[in-house]
Amino acid sequence: MKRFTLALIPALAPLLFAACTTVGPDYHLPEQAAVKSPEANGPLPGAGNPAVSIAPVPDGWWRLYDDPRLDALVQEALAANTDLRVAAANLRRAIATYHEVEAENLPMARVEAGAQRGEIAAEPLLHEEKIPVMNFGNVGFGVSYLIDFFGKLARADEAALAGAQASQAALDQTRVVVAAETARSYVEGCAASHELSVAEHQLALQERGVELTRRLVEAGRGQPLDLLRAQSQADSLRAALPRLRAGREAAAYRLAVMLGKPPAAGAVQDYACHAIPKLSQALPVGDGAALLKRRPDVRQAERELASATAKIGVATADLYPSISIGASAGFTGILDHLGQAQTAHWGIGPAITWNIPTSGTRARIHNMEAGADAALAHFDGVVLKALRETDTALSAYTHELERNASLRAARDKADQAAHQNRLLYEAGRAPYLNSLDADRTLANNDAALAASDGQVAMDQISLFLALGGGWQGAPKVHEHLATERSRHESDHESDHEGATAGTH
Repeated sequence: MKRFTLALIPALAPLLFAACTTVGPDYHLPEQAAVKSPEANGPLPGAGNPAVSIAPVPDGWWRLYDDPRLDALVQEALAANTDLRVAAANLRRAIATYHEVEAENLPMARVEAGAQRGEIAAEPLLHEEKIPVMNFGNVGFGVSYLIDFFGKLARADEAALAGAQASQAALDQTRVVVAAETARSYVEGCAASHELSVAEHQLALQERGVELTRRLVEAGRGQPLDLLRAQSQADSLRAALPRLRAGREAAAYRLAVMLGKPPAAGAVQDYACHAIPKLSQALPVGDGAALLKRRPDVRQAERELASATAKIGVATADLYPSISIGASAGFTGILDHLGQAQTAHWGIGPAITWNIPTSGTRARIHNMEAGADAALAHFDGVVLKALRETDTALSAYTHELERNASLRAARDKADQAAHQNRLLYEAGRAPYLNSLDADRTLANNDAALAASDGQVAMDQISLFLALGGGWQGAPKVHEHLATERSRHESDHESDHEGATAGTH
């Protein structure tokens, strides 16, 4: 056996010397990654529009609307939204996993004790007579420490930490979505109320026209057909009201759910809003480089790539032996003699275990390498998606502003035409059909402009969502790690105090 051990040492020596470096690839972003391309880091298309600016996106972008109610609703949603609660729990789970992996770097201790009554065989002890039944006992303590020669534990720590950081980014992304969807629900309610107010105003004007036409018919100055046309136009305007009321109520229900409340709690009067919020300045968009640094989903995908890369090292370390050092001491023997010198035992020394690599180990390494390639492809896809969403939202916003300006000009001209036709009809200088057509045109332009005002606001929210702001106020992963570590230390101290108390 001694000769075998001496022969094994030269065979293992190269492996021990190779352990000077951590196995597996060190993480770095490939040069061909989409996030490094010049096109991804340049100015955003459409950023030269006067309605936007290249200023940095503020942390709380919703405060640019200078609407205290909107600010309060977003803050409430960030504190109570159910999706945020799920994301926060996932982060705590990822942090606990990291601490679990981190604990593998610490010495492992064990305490054992046992007692039994039994009989041992006499022949192995070279006794010919039967050994009487006795009480046996065992008390021992052992400690071992795994020496991370090949960096398996270090790579596992890297993977777990990157996983926790990815969960932090997922939480940040959820905050972005919650802030944007809360603002969107609020603005949708405002837009529906605004469109409803416009429609009710147009209906009131038309009903006054119906009353005027009725008087003219009764006085013999008008035709009954004119009265039917006026009533038909009023009915058409009245038919649009239920749809707008339903839209306002649906927005209130969505807003209640975003706040973590049942939909029935979203009473319309609680979130009443009649004026669509407007920005007090040009919408800040920054540039492509700032966008990719700010978007939490990009950061999440990058951290997932880092974790996948570290897992290659974890799998590669299985090609090499596991080396640990340990010590143990205790008493084993007849129960009445425990604690005496003849029952004492102890030992200290290193231990080497090596599961000789098979094709399965190589397959696991290839599995992890393929996972890293997939993570890189996913990362590139997230980067491209972020740029596409932002460019699309910016294009939709700037073009809707142009459409809105044209609709406003058309509405102003239709208002003038309707007013002049109304005066001519009342003076008997033009047929009622001319006035009716002018009023119908004005009503259509009013409705189109109100819908466009709402769409402009919706496009602003979509653009802010694509820009990825609104998460910066959340605690960072290192703060969560410190908090969890303090809690684990407190739990450990409590367990130690409990164990100490139990020995007295």
